[in-house]
Amino acid sequence: MGVSRLDVFYRRLLLTKLFIGGWGKPEDLKRIFEFRKVIGDREKCKTLVPNDYPVYIDKIEEHPDCHIHNGYFISPLENLVPGILPPEAVKARFQFIVPKKWQKNRPVCIHLAGTGDHFFWRRRTLMARPMIKEAGMASVLLENPYYGYRKPKDQLRSSLKNVSDLFVMGGALILESTVLLRWLEREGYWPLGMTGISMGGYMASLAVTNWPKPIPLIPCLSWSTASSVFTTFSGVLSKAVNWTELEKQYAINSVYETEIIKLLEYCGADSFKMAQELVKNSAGPVESLEHLLGFSRDHSVSVEQYSKIRGEVDTGRGLLIGRGSGRPSSRDIVDQFISSINSNGTNLDTLPRRLHEKETLQDGKTVDSGKCCRPSLHRESISFMKGVMDECTHMANFSVPVDPSLIIVVQAKEDAYIPRAGVLSLQEIWPGCEVRYLSGGHISAYLFKQSVFRQAIYDAFNRFCLKYPNLQ
Repeated sequence: MGVSRLDVFYRRLLLTKLFIGGWGKPEDLKRIFEFRKVIGDREKCKTLVPNDYPVYIDKIEEHPDCHIHNGYFISPLENLVPGILPPEAVKARFQFIVPKKWQKNRPVCIHLAGTGDHFFWRRRTLMARPMIKEAGMASVLLENPYYGYRKPKDQLRSSLKNVSDLFVMGGALILESTVLLRWLEREGYWPLGMTGISMGGYMASLAVTNWPKPIPLIPCLSWSTASSVFTTFSGVLSKAVNWTELEKQYAINSVYETEIIKLLEYCGADSFKMAQELVKNSAGPVESLEHLLGFSRDHSVSVEQYSKIRGEVDTGRGLLIGRGSGRPSSRDIVDQFISSINSNGTNLDTLPRRLHEKETLQDGKTVDSGKCCRPSLHRESISFMKGVMDECTHMANFSVPVDPSLIIVVQAKEDAYIPRAGVLSLQEIWPGCEVRYLSGGHISAYLFKQSVFRQAIYDAFNRFCLKYPNLQ
């Protein structure tokens, strides 16, 4: 299946880079990975959020069709992993949009925000208000950490500054969703469910893995892991990652490959450990790669030569991602190496000169670029990215939801933002869940298929009511 041209074109219009600050503090990554071991196990999390966790409503707005309650609470993550959240994100804000007249029961769906969805207007207009009109269903719109009122002052728009910020966001939203679900239960609302679009779908999925009861889940335009989003060659967001800074930090600070990498536990069939083994076994002198390519040190790698090599391998496949069974071939290794060199504006005959130059990091420190320009650095960084992403976002690294039959996934066939090739499917991780496919890509589905997302929500809630009519 190809990728949407609209997805590719839209991303090219956005000039902002992701993770301009790098990986995040190594000590923060260590704390996050240790906490992931707790939050990834539903049994260990039963007492993390008390049933009577305080939630406050500070404003109520009256509209012709609904009441909008504005509320807040302190994120439980601040208590469990102190200081990991930026100060602006400690207070979790939400809107509770309640119909003036219920049609049947008092159903509530929690909507988590997708990338760039600051404040509440977008979800309120495109999802919550239509759901009141169509089904008499209430909605809770939770604001993500790092967005809207919770955005750090030094963050540019929606671009998370550090890789670790995405993991902090996920951990916070898991706990904050639990706070809201328990608050809604105390207030007598039923049935309860969760949804989200794009990144919001990922976060809603993570939150439901932690909930100890059957619950409808409707993740839209998301999949089983965020690693493919940032490390797959055909994915449009992989090109928005600031690989230059990530590679420098990975090369200079040995703690990433000597300590942090040992904390990564996910070892599924699509794990980074397959790629790690590839890096170890394929690491060798530049001369061996030149010989394999048929080039000598007297010649640079031209665009034409590179294109010829690329033409001999499958187009659109992922970098350093296992393709089901089987390991990448030597031709794949060459392709990745040449890709890393060309993406950094380097060719083989200039490597010896560059090894003696100096590079400047973002903090102003000058370092020997010999550490920053080793031929395997780009693929090592991609492998490490896949490892840390899978550790904190891969659904197989979390508990299976109590009843996967209540899950309806809505996915776009030509989604260039959420590549599905080379990673475990949600059906493999959550046997019994339903996946519905839409024609087109990520952007077109978001713009024109909101009614399809809402119908999936209604279907999942109806399925829950039929299966668990007395579970209140």
